Amino acid sequence: MALFLAISLLAACTGNPGSSSARSCSSGLESAFKELDLAKAQGFGGTVDWGKAAGLLAAAKVQYEFEHYPNCIEKIDRARVYIRRSKGG
Repeated sequence: MALFLAISLLAACTGNPGSSSARSCSSGLESAFKELDLAKAQGFGGTVDWGKAAGLLAAAKVQYEFEHYPNCIEKIDRARVYIRRSKGG
């Protein structure tokens, strides 16, 4: 019984790769990395914010790989705050 419960819990933790959350995570990662690269290229002085954003995006990528899409999306949203801050906005 305990094994069945453990397997059920693990199955509930994984996402559906074809879900809207998965697509949102994937496209969010792509666009957030582009936003970060653009902010760096424009030379704004937010290197600490760039580092925080890059760390969050790396963590979001891990969440994506493990199919934890809501966590991925949350980290992307937090990273975008740092990207905006690095540009002075």
